[in-house]
Amino acid sequence: MSENLTMKIIREHMISTADNVRPGEEVLVKVDHTLTQDATGTMAYLQFEAMGIPKVRTRVSVSYVDHNTLQTGYENMDDHVFLQTFAQKHGVYFSRPGNGICHQVHLERFSEPGYILLGSDSHTPTSGGAGMLAIGAGGLDVAVAMAGGPFGMPMPKVVGVKLTGKRQPWVAAKDIILEMLRRLTVKGGVGKVFEYHGDGIEDLTVPERATICNMGAELGATTSIFPSDHITLSYFKRQNREKMWRELGPDEGARYDELIEINLSELEPLIAQPHSPDNVATVRSIQGLKLDQVCIGSCTNSSFHDLAIAGHVLRKKRVAQNVQMTLTPGSRQVFATIARNGILADIISAGARILESACGPCIGMGQAPKSGGISLRSFNRNFEGRSGTPDAKVYLCSPETAAVSALRGILTDPRDFEGDYVTEKEPEVYDTNDTGMIIEPSEDPDSVEVVRGPNIKPLPIRGPLEEKMEGKVLIKVGDNITTDHIMPAGSKILPLRSNIPAISEFVFIRVDPDFPKRAKENNGGFIVAGANYGQGSSREHAALAPMYLGVKAVIAKSFARIHRSNLINFGILPLRFADEADYELVSSFDELIIDDVQKQLQSGSEIVVRIGSGREIKTVCDVSERQRNILFSGGLLNHIKHSQAEEGSTVTQSAVEAAGHLGESTMVSSNGQFRPGKPHEVTSSGRKDGESA
Repeated sequence: MSENLTMKIIREHMISTADNVRPGEEVLVKVDHTLTQDATGTMAYLQFEAMGIPKVRTRVSVSYVDHNTLQTGYENMDDHVFLQTFAQKHGVYFSRPGNGICHQVHLERFSEPGYILLGSDSHTPTSGGAGMLAIGAGGLDVAVAMAGGPFGMPMPKVVGVKLTGKRQPWVAAKDIILEMLRRLTVKGGVGKVFEYHGDGIEDLTVPERATICNMGAELGATTSIFPSDHITLSYFKRQNREKMWRELGPDEGARYDELIEINLSELEPLIAQPHSPDNVATVRSIQGLKLDQVCIGSCTNSSFHDLAIAGHVLRKKRVAQNVQMTLTPGSRQVFATIARNGILADIISAGARILESACGPCIGMGQAPKSGGISLRSFNRNFEGRSGTPDAKVYLCSPETAAVSALRGILTDPRDFEGDYVTEKEPEVYDTNDTGMIIEPSEDPDSVEVVRGPNIKPLPIRGPLEEKMEGKVLIKVGDNITTDHIMPAGSKILPLRSNIPAISEFVFIRVDPDFPKRAKENNGGFIVAGANYGQGSSREHAALAPMYLGVKAVIAKSFARIHRSNLINFGILPLRFADEADYELVSSFDELIIDDVQKQLQSGSEIVVRIGSGREIKTVCDVSERQRNILFSGGLLNHIKHSQAEEGSTVTQSAVEAAGHLGESTMVSSNGQFRPGKPHEVTSSGRKDGESA
């Protein structure tokens, strides 16, 4: 049978040998690469430590610092020192603050076609632009993968997205993914991988493909992927990594579960309006909107092309007086390149502010708009309050639209720009000297002391699943509740990521400021929600902090994939209304009771919930056997420890194997540890790799 690219990679990495795994059924895959960023990494590495394994067993693991770089107190830098010393001791590469945003740097310096990358950030699919199957997950899943264990996910449907035609000038890759969101909504990709193919992909460079894959996370997709072809090879040559390249694509006549076709010739500049990435309109239809702020950057749009087109538009001009404009190079490499060829000078002369190569305003880490302000951004999310200003209105667009609009001071279709559309020529070879910016693991790990600041607290772990659950509905929320709603980010809260007792005080505060107090006063309870609960960021703190507050179960119409996995990993029951109409029967502060929890969970997927002493409603907990055992144990770490305890020894690799039900022979080999600028060893597959990172 002719296979698509996604299934080729999944089958090559499947732990199970079953050929008949159907979409929705759990599949276990071995992981080649992992990445963490500093807002999720500290917790992931504390979890890795709890497994008692001295060195990561992945092919490549990289720790990036790009989120918590605004150092208004000691907490962030303390975390950075912990991350650096941990990486050196345990075999992880460390990308220093200032080296760039994790997804941009991983694409440039580490991506490898045909491998599986698991990252503790929802925008990990960025590397799908280079032919990787790159998947976002919670930090605990990444910790298990670093320990050599498998990653479990529902087998996705594979949606073929056929691109035809060629874009007109001023139509960007960002407009392609905005068109996907316009058609499918933020729930349209749940349980799916979007695989792009067709003649139209010839019109897209690797960074442009990465933009599409990056923002595919807003569809709720498992991931997105492009083939590795001659365009990928050209990019790898510019990165001095051509020996890392291999050609990969779907078979001729490959079959897909669904098909979508987009004629690029018919696309026009698009924009996402507040407060959702799928609230998409044409720029032309709403142009004229007066702007207060324009920001170009984020992991979606901070490549050389993105900043070069901004430089072209701004050259010998000035940003409108009513607009504050910022630009963020996605990596040190991009920053250095625009500095050398004069683009940076053009941007500065136009009156724009240059930010460091980090996430910055995308995650509310600085550059909050004015109260009630209108901010135009080339970012991926515009959830209410995410910018740091509760009543700001954030619009998402391409760098082309953003740059032209910044000059006019109003939202402007970039096709109305007075000059021609000109793209700067990329360097034949980028600056690929990583020395000092990507720090290799120590060759003498025993000599490295892991440094822990006072803000780094021990991991909270709950006990095993109760026989009976009872408690109040602590909060009832509607559809499309994001992890930003549950566990906000921003400069005040993000520094507490390694301190669960402290960060738990902020759970749901943007929805209900009394939630943390109420949860503690009632010894925990239940959350009731609408559809797509937990969309957005992969932040496991949106499950970990509620677990710390005693949340026992979430009853929702449906869940976002990553958040549902995080709930299971921390022992919180993810219950789905069997009849969505029953959502209306449950109110805030209702007393809920679940009798014989373990017995009900063991006997099937139906869980009966009593509302006080009155009526019963049916819910569904459709989990795999592995996930059921994790819930019985009270979370994944408990499950690993219990599995090991049954064997009568300490927590070691065999515990990780037990967590995934796999044997020694299926573990990812530790050979071929990735060293920038040094030759690779032969991997477990026996294939030799190239020299440069």
